[in-house]
Amino acid sequence: MAHQKRSVYHRERKEQAAKTPVTEAKATAKYLRISPKKVRSVINAIRGEKIEKALDILEFSPKKGAALVKKVLNSAVANAVHNYELDVDKLFVKESYVNEGPRLKRVWPRGRGRADIQLKRMSHITVVVGDISKTVENDERETR
Repeated sequence: MAHQKRSVYHRERKEQAAKTPVTEAKATAKYLRISPKKVRSVINAIRGEKIEKALDILEFSPKKGAALVKKVLNSAVANAVHNYELDVDKLFVKESYVNEGPRLKRVWPRGRGRADIQLKRMSHITVVVGDISKTVENDERETR
């Protein structure tokens, strides 16, 4: 046996990953019936903000997408607190993005018996929250 088995390598990698502390949590909402273009303005407004400020922005935004993003953000915060025991006061929105989901194609009647196809777009919203104190420590280590 000159080389290690593949399973040994994977076990070592998993053990190494288990030792590193978790500094972020993620939540995703899929197949939401809203155009990604409409949600992006809301998502861009909260990226990089502390959780409390992000929730305030979403609370007072008149857009439909704000309510959907708020649900995803609350879910990400709950995941961080309950699954990884992170402190709510130290969390911030590390990443937030919207991907396009499948499109529903609907017929739209036009004049003279013609028809157009109307695309009803869907979105996949993802929000990642991270711990500010642990993220700053990791960034300092990487720059050394």
